[in-house]
Amino acid sequence: MSCGATRALSACPGMAAARGPVAPSSPEQNGAVPSEATKRDQKLTRGNWGNQIEFVLTSVGYAVGLGAFMFPYFIMLIFCGIPLFFMELSFGQFASQGCLGVWKISPMFKGVGYGMMVVSTYIGIYYNVVISIAFYYFFSSMTPVLPWAYCNNPWNTPDCAGVLDASNLTNVSRPDALSGNLSHLLNHTLKRTSPSEEYWRLYVLKLSDDIGNFGEVRLPLLGCLGVSWVVVFLCLIRGVKSSGKVVYFTATFPYVVLTILFVRGVTLEGAFTGIMYYLTPQWDKILEAKVWGDAASQIFYSLGCAWGGLITMASYNKFHNNCYRDSVIISITNCATSVYAGFVIFSILGFMAKHLGVDVSRVADHGPGLAFVAYPEALTLLPISPLWSLLFFFMLILLGLGTQFCLLETLVTAIVDEVGNEWILQKKTYVTLAVAVAGFLLGIPLTSQAGIYWLLLMDNYAASFSLVVISCIMCVSIMYIYGHRNYFQDIQMMLGFPPPLFFQICWRFVSPAIIFFILIFTVIQYRPITYNHYQYPGWAVAVGFLMALSSVICIPLYALFQLCRTDGDTLLQRLKNATKPSRDWGPALLEHQTGRYAPTIAPSPEDGFEVQPLHPDKAQIPMVGSNGSNRLQDSRI
Repeated sequence: MSCGATRALSACPGMAAARGPVAPSSPEQNGAVPSEATKRDQKLTRGNWGNQIEFVLTSVGYAVGLGAFMFPYFIMLIFCGIPLFFMELSFGQFASQGCLGVWKISPMFKGVGYGMMVVSTYIGIYYNVVISIAFYYFFSSMTPVLPWAYCNNPWNTPDCAGVLDASNLTNVSRPDALSGNLSHLLNHTLKRTSPSEEYWRLYVLKLSDDIGNFGEVRLPLLGCLGVSWVVVFLCLIRGVKSSGKVVYFTATFPYVVLTILFVRGVTLEGAFTGIMYYLTPQWDKILEAKVWGDAASQIFYSLGCAWGGLITMASYNKFHNNCYRDSVIISITNCATSVYAGFVIFSILGFMAKHLGVDVSRVADHGPGLAFVAYPEALTLLPISPLWSLLFFFMLILLGLGTQFCLLETLVTAIVDEVGNEWILQKKTYVTLAVAVAGFLLGIPLTSQAGIYWLLLMDNYAASFSLVVISCIMCVSIMYIYGHRNYFQDIQMMLGFPPPLFFQICWRFVSPAIIFFILIFTVIQYRPITYNHYQYPGWAVAVGFLMALSSVICIPLYALFQLCRTDGDTLLQRLKNATKPSRDWGPALLEHQTGRYAPTIAPSPEDGFEVQPLHPDKAQIPMVGSNGSNRLQDSRI
């Protein structure tokens, strides 16, 4: 599966009153820079993470999904992944707003935020279906014998040939005889299908023959989908206050399961062969553009860039939290987890290949085939296989829930911040419930007999090149419209130091160039979607493109809308006004609004007196940003 698949009130009159009182906290709690005095750095009405560990664990759970990992990813991670990750974290943390509210930085580009919401909606719908399938396999593993271990079930066909069917259970300890029987079977029977594949296709999915043939809704999957959404809602019932506590378990326990599976996997016969297959790079393909394009594209799925989740999660941080440190920690953790998981997967696939007498490439698969066909079949070869199956699918559930928490919180936070009044803040639980119910209802078609076709269609189109376009426009708008000097000063005010030179270069030149390369590569290397031997019809591909465009089209549509409502005598003047930061752009709390964000009080004729600054020489000194916008320097009224 590609995704591996989230994290102040609107600044307006009455904003400070709406936020309510703030409580003091220590510099250690609020992540203040060492030279800074203690600040009351919390937004009690909107909420903050309980501590920084919760934010890091949630971000890790969001970034570590169900996706694959490729060798060139290391290079793309350094020059594109980590810089974009840092940009989104700093963007959301500085404004304390979700993916919509942050675009006060340049209101004309608020469509980027709406595009992120659309992408998160699509991903949230089908990602929870994947989790529900993992729930189904988890419940099915609660049996003495795994239901996909043999070919003697009512749904099996004459072409079914299982590992355990080829020999008596007492012969499992004799891999040579077993390997010979199955090798002969595999080499001379082209129609061979494994019991795990038939269980997946004929029993779990009851797969129809066409994407337009929905057939019946698979009630077991529908029930698991309901369970999945209930779990997500209960974990988010109090926003980040509750999800921040849940991630202590959901983000850490998968590492316990991975370690258990790793220890078991490397002790199996043939595990070394699988690990060597995993570690040996195919140098003949390293120079192919497709490999590097795929590696770069994987960044957006692996780290969750351009989904809006990173901005949302960071918006709940304390203002002076060191998000630069967090971005490096989370990105490296994600990278290391992917490598570690590869050892676990391929050690057991190597064991399976040894028993089948075939090459590892014959048993390795990608997408849902790896998670729900190849790996479950490998688990049947292990002693006490139901136990290992329970652990494996429980791990998948937890990894998926970590991403799903952030996807749902992204949508809820965007809605709540956009409305921005006291009423909706108090009713945030009901907003969360409404979004969860809507997600469940929209996911019902994906539990039908044609559901897997639609799931893969959404995965390949709804969250593919649209992420690249959104990320590219975000980079350009921040670096070249708002101005890189302004943004670097914002980060210095927030962190106490400017972004490192490497990140400055990547943000301005390297990362946009890589993103543009991905976009061009995606267009040139486009191939119509297929599932096994099924070719999607033209109308289904058209629907996929419409889903992809539905998020991107938000950007020009909102830009035109903003131009029409912006004051100005000429189109150029309207364009300048529409791209200028809003008056309420900046830190959410008054205590952080210093420098050019310091509030100024304009004298009113009704006051009957004139307000003079304490330091006339420092008052009303304009600062011109790189985008030509004027700001007033700090004044003491």
